[in-house]
Amino acid sequence: MTACRRVAADYTFASVSATSLTVPLTRLPADFRARALRWAAQFSYCAYFEPNDLTYPEGPFRRLLGVAAEAPTAPHTLAELQTELVGSSSTVPRFGFLTYEVKNEIEALHSHNASGLAWPALHFFEAQTWLTWETDTVTLHGRTAGVLAAILATEVPPTAAPAVPPLTPRMPKADYLAAVEAVREDILNGEVYELNLCQEFYAEGVQLDPTDVFLRLNAASPAPFAGFVRHQQHYLLCASPERFLSRHGTTLVSQPIKGTIRRGLTSAEDDQQRHQLLHDEKERAENLMIVDLVRNDLARVARTGTVQVPELFGLYPFRHVWQMISTVTAELQPATSLPTILRAAFPMGSMTGAPKIRAMQLIEHYERTRRGLYSGSIGYVLPDGSFDFNVVIRSLQYRPDTGYLSFQVGSAITYDSVPEREYDECLLKARAILEVLGAEIR
Repeated sequence: MTACRRVAADYTFASVSATSLTVPLTRLPADFRARALRWAAQFSYCAYFEPNDLTYPEGPFRRLLGVAAEAPTAPHTLAELQTELVGSSSTVPRFGFLTYEVKNEIEALHSHNASGLAWPALHFFEAQTWLTWETDTVTLHGRTAGVLAAILATEVPPTAAPAVPPLTPRMPKADYLAAVEAVREDILNGEVYELNLCQEFYAEGVQLDPTDVFLRLNAASPAPFAGFVRHQQHYLLCASPERFLSRHGTTLVSQPIKGTIRRGLTSAEDDQQRHQLLHDEKERAENLMIVDLVRNDLARVARTGTVQVPELFGLYPFRHVWQMISTVTAELQPATSLPTILRAAFPMGSMTGAPKIRAMQLIEHYERTRRGLYSGSIGYVLPDGSFDFNVVIRSLQYRPDTGYLSFQVGSAITYDSVPEREYDECLLKARAILEVLGAEIR
């Protein structure tokens, strides 16, 4: 600890301006990120975005960490966000989230299913202090006085692995299988072409350290769009591989994932699994339907003729699974605001199905749980107007005040779906979370 405090003292007067402080990473302890996150998690509003140094088409998240002790004027609807952004000249980034229930503001929809979480529909806060990482440095911005010393003085204590009781399915397996068959009948009747059906697994009375569990999840399943969010007594611990939407300059990028298969245990088996996914007609059909939906969504805010699909059916390996990822780009119409873009594209088609509105109506009918932040999005908005948002999947939602712990998983149902295979895909996606929790499903 003495060495850490000496580093802090060395940089007390090294600020490049009155509100920023840049430090070479070589002068910081190897666990600086863990210390910074544990320090940040004490604030009522905290957001951390972690790319895990992974390569990804169009790049992963930037590594950013922002905190605020209070957010009295933070918007909770798209209309309020629009009002806040109009004429804003703020030089401070905004960090925040959109729950799946924002759909109810965009369309004439509702959410009446059970919820043990009760997130606000959306929330963005202006960071009072934020950290940005570059290749060789980390920079503290905003209110920086004493922050570096406080981070370096933060202990990262060794903790025992969490011991979480068995999680209860909100929808018993038999009911899930019946729901898949009912969706197949809806598809046959022309109601939808595809529907993303999700299910919740939950436990009550759970006590755990959210920061520690996030670090364990991130180590077990490193992902390019990982993140940690604290909103008062709500926590999201996210290991997402999927980008919802980003903007850089006038370019919009969306990268829906549809198509999943487990990794092989050997190099030969892994190649075989990849080949099987690439040529799986059902998975390709799922992916193509959502690509078409995203193209239509982006066309609502794009300059005519600029919507492109630079990559279709790209295959990318993650720790536990291969994923089929496509990339859709568009050039934005002039003076189009973030809320307008979100109204055009949210929620992401990969988590609804097509056509989107009817799919969302059927989701409300068949699912037993309000999705909350699952299949919503977390992200950041920079002062120059650029932004990046993920798709909240492979994630835990937790409330320490009530002890409610939840994760949800889902899969895309088409007419060719086999109910047992869809259930197995859900469990495959849940594997890393269950391993981190040391839990099983009842």
